[in-house]
Amino acid sequence: MATISVHPKAKDSICEYPLGYTEAEHDRLIRQATLIAPITERFFRDAGICLGQRVLDLGSGVGDVSMIAARLVGPLGEVVGIERDASSIRRAEARVSAAGFRNVSFIQADLNEITSDRSFDACVGRLIMMFLPEPISVLRSITRLVRSGGILAFQEPSLAPMFALLAKLPTWSRVPVTAREILLRSGGNPEMGFDLYRLLLELGLPTPRMHMDILLGSDSNLRAIMLDAFFSMLPQAKQDNVPLAELGDLNTLAERVDAERAAAKTVMPFLPLVSIWTRNVRSA
Repeated sequence: MATISVHPKAKDSICEYPLGYTEAEHDRLIRQATLIAPITERFFRDAGICLGQRVLDLGSGVGDVSMIAARLVGPLGEVVGIERDASSIRRAEARVSAAGFRNVSFIQADLNEITSDRSFDACVGRLIMMFLPEPISVLRSITRLVRSGGILAFQEPSLAPMFALLAKLPTWSRVPVTAREILLRSGGNPEMGFDLYRLLLELGLPTPRMHMDILLGSDSNLRAIMLDAFFSMLPQAKQDNVPLAELGDLNTLAERVDAERAAAKTVMPFLPLVSIWTRNVRSA
């Protein structure tokens, strides 16, 4: 196995993570990952991730994306997850071991800190670029780790479509509006899914391919995952003085949005995911 080194830098490449690293948030991430796993796996297949490849997973969290990649590359392939939070790595390592994977490892590091004596065939990430204050710098570093012709594949959000889809649900629409403000004040980018197109072109890479997936539903699980994500952001909201009064009593928010959706006889959208990938080939 190749040697991967970590070289600490003075400046962390990720902004303050507004959802935190609590056990409850880890559990929510796992529920969310189960919901969107088919979208991510299909995307990775379309991007060309396959047997025997060596894959770098940025912001690997509790391990869900790494395990999707591990299944695709098989036992002769390798997946290396980069994550800065130690508790997330411990949870990921336990889950990977329980699932029987022997081709996945995790490194605690900032995204700009790693070097490797062997290149990767692909670099992937899901819902991580949105938290980078200088994503172009991280992307530039990544291209030095991925072989020429290798794959760069990311899934990032765009909250904008949610507002049109929530026109009939004014109470529920206040949740993503407030979440967007929390993200912006913490340094995040809720429209990174579309912004990545420009950033990849600025690096001189081929025109990316991209599409968007939006899950729609009326079941309480979908609502609960999104609302629990919002509740995970409340400490950050209070720290940044994001106004919450328009949401009313947070203790009754779930019941009110469920009643609103049922009365409107409509569905609610889950987080819109933009899938975007290109090859690590510089234009002349």
